[in-house]
Amino acid sequence: MSCSFSSSGDMHVLAVDDSSVDRKLLEMMLKSNDYRVTTVESAKTALELLGLEKGLSHKRPKVHMIITDYCMPDMTGFDLLKRIKESSVLKEIPVVMVSSENVPTRINSCLEEGAEDFLLKPLRQSDVSRLCNRVVRMS
Repeated sequence: MSCSFSSSGDMHVLAVDDSSVDRKLLEMMLKSNDYRVTTVESAKTALELLGLEKGLSHKRPKVHMIITDYCMPDMTGFDLLKRIKESSVLKEIPVVMVSSENVPTRINSCLEEGAEDFLLKPLRQSDVSRLCNRVVRMS
């Protein structure tokens, strides 16, 4: 099952995870759904890439969805979610939270803060395909 925007690869996803293994796995699953994928290892790097932090001066890339791990050093995925939803420019981008810990209060907090979904690790290809379909419908 693949996403179909105007052409393959039009859908751009930013994947944020401090685990190189999880980043690679997520990237492979997203690419198998014809997503264009940018991976970064921290929320701070994601904010720089999105133009919300000082550091990168180049043009902000068009991102259609952000998938972020909840537990990361320095800045959590929840903090990243809040920063994105506070931004007038970025708040419409769907943010999907991912965690290996099933903590109902954490899940509820993320959804209340504006997360599109909260997925538990290990991610399955069916999770990614379902997200793909949802984002295409929203666009």
